[in-house]
Amino acid sequence: MQNTWDKLQLRRYGGDLQGIIDNLDYIQELGITAIYFNPLNDAPSLHKYDPRSWRHIDVNFGPNPEKDKQIIASEDPANPDTWKFTTADSLFLKLIKELHSRNIKLVMDYSWNHTGSEFWAFKDVKKNGKKSKYADWYEIKSWDNPNTPENEFAYDGWAGVKYLPEIKKDLTSAPGELPRQGNLHSEAVKQHIFNVARRWLDPNNDGNPEDGINGFRLDVAEKLPLGFLRDFRKEVRKINPEALIIGEIWWKKWPEELMAPNAYLQGDVFDCIMNYRWYRPARHFFADAPDAMKPSEFVRILKEKMQGIEAPRLQAMMNLVDSHDSPRVSTSLYNNGKYKFQAKPTEDPDYKIDKPDAHTRKIQKMLLIHQFTYVGSPHIFYGDEVGMWGADDPDCRKPMVWSNIKYEDETHHPFGKKRKTDKVEQDTSLLSFYKKLISIRKENPVLMFGNIDFILADDKNNTLAYSRVYKNDEIVVIFNKSKENKDIYVRTKYNGLYTDLQNENMQIMSVGKKLKFTLSGETAVILKFVQ
Repeated sequence: MQNTWDKLQLRRYGGDLQGIIDNLDYIQELGITAIYFNPLNDAPSLHKYDPRSWRHIDVNFGPNPEKDKQIIASEDPANPDTWKFTTADSLFLKLIKELHSRNIKLVMDYSWNHTGSEFWAFKDVKKNGKKSKYADWYEIKSWDNPNTPENEFAYDGWAGVKYLPEIKKDLTSAPGELPRQGNLHSEAVKQHIFNVARRWLDPNNDGNPEDGINGFRLDVAEKLPLGFLRDFRKEVRKINPEALIIGEIWWKKWPEELMAPNAYLQGDVFDCIMNYRWYRPARHFFADAPDAMKPSEFVRILKEKMQGIEAPRLQAMMNLVDSHDSPRVSTSLYNNGKYKFQAKPTEDPDYKIDKPDAHTRKIQKMLLIHQFTYVGSPHIFYGDEVGMWGADDPDCRKPMVWSNIKYEDETHHPFGKKRKTDKVEQDTSLLSFYKKLISIRKENPVLMFGNIDFILADDKNNTLAYSRVYKNDEIVVIFNKSKENKDIYVRTKYNGLYTDLQNENMQIMSVGKKLKFTLSGETAVILKFVQ
């Protein structure tokens, strides 16, 4: 199995930056306002959290990998004055320009917690041992004794993975305590990180960041000490005062306890986090995963998750239903076990990997309505909008399904089990649904900035509603999670006409600041006050 995994991590499907540029019309027509890229740095694996260098775009994403390798080899990686732009780097700068011309922001992904074992500094450490100029960059446990036949060189790798050697930290907090107090040990590695950040924030180094990226997402951010994270924010904001910094704050204790992010959201570290804390209870409620959750309990948890976090941070939260690190949302709802636990057939032989059924799609649509009307910034993992499915990593990372490509049917099961034949093609109905939700959100600032008030949590009828209010606007979102039609009674801010934004032919009159109507089972409505 390990050999299979190693080969898998070196797989290439041929995608590159030019392919993204060629499909920007699709991204713009979908209504996207920002793109977050998983690591683009030069690295051996498909996931690229094992960089050879932080300063360059992966040569395979550009037009001339061999030329780029020569350019990289001509530099002193420790001296920014010698850094050049490869053909891949230049194409990335072109992508930034193209995106900005369409008013689309770009966020890069980095893991400052570790490098790859092929990273230039770590290779020097392996070669020169204690004499390496970069010996204090890494968490070295023991050095090789040249007088013995054994190689005693040992170091810490992230999560025990040896091809991901960890950057050394000086921690002042107790072992296991989160968040971590302290800083990175080496000032040189800190300055190298700052130089890499500066390279992409202001590529021509003219003091105007308009030609640069718009922010960073930091991987395994809970492993990095707060001192470093605060220093990083200061450096980034010096270059671009509006740059967004997102932290991956996820598990305190897997698979049961998610980490509270409040210490990271005080205005001196992150602007927001990847909001797994929202998705786990949302999945639990809408998909009965791993069991049924009452509306009142869902509301209690959502309120609890918002406590102690200021409104601007809540509004910026990266509300994601899936990612490169989790099952596709449709597959996650189709398999209603514990969140992020035994979520692929190698961990659960009965895990369903076929195309999710029509009932799952109903649940997904209710969840999406919640995602696009709740507090925070909705995130779409590429391909979700056209119905892509897949188990946890690596099955969630299949190539994008395009409308102009004919695909083979999906018939394979990793254990040779029988499964239904699934046609691989875009779900155009779901794509239209996503476009509609994106349009509704963009056209209604109340969904971005409005306060939220939970106005219905009926455990008996399994119905839920909340109101979003901003200035003179109100939008009321109502869910009927039961399978039967239900009579809905909710209070509103205004008396007057409310229109269903998904179906503008449907209008309901609020009388005495109360709405009364019947809602079909397993559906939701988005009602806006119009007069």
